[in-house]
Amino acid sequence: MPSLDIVNKVDTQSLDNAINNVKREVASRFDFRNAKTEITFDRKEKAIHIITGDDLKAKAIREMLIGRCTRLQVDPRCLVFKTIESTSHDSVKMDVAIKEGITRETCQKIVKFIKDLDMKVQPVIQDNQVRVSGKKIDDLQEIMRLLNAEDFDIPLQFVNMKS
Repeated sequence: MPSLDIVNKVDTQSLDNAINNVKREVASRFDFRNAKTEITFDRKEKAIHIITGDDLKAKAIREMLIGRCTRLQVDPRCLVFKTIESTSHDSVKMDVAIKEGITRETCQKIVKFIKDLDMKVQPVIQDNQVRVSGKKIDDLQEIMRLLNAEDFDIPLQFVNMKS
């Protein structure tokens, strides 16, 4: 019986490359001269920490990060930008969380969406992913197409397609 898994995973190597590209661009830009800017990527916590001179520089880094992620095929919807906070050393900091996995509520929305299609497939929630199984691969491919057209506020990937 054919099946596939619907997941939300972030390619950490591509994200790391995007962050390194942003660091290089910040080092070469004129408006970041004489401003101490630090961008760190914490793989264990799945977070990016940005410390820079002021709000405008933090917003510029945010835009650069979104652009670099888009170029390297990392969906920017997986980045959750927190508020910009002042620090005691005359600078600002901004944390960026990385969303990975599908929340229970979003899994339920996906399952409801699939069941409302009245196709001969069976969606099942498994931890932070959804497994869809059916009798025809064509049905699974149609589910993939329809889910890509729908917006669930997270990037969806389709893995483990078995026939």
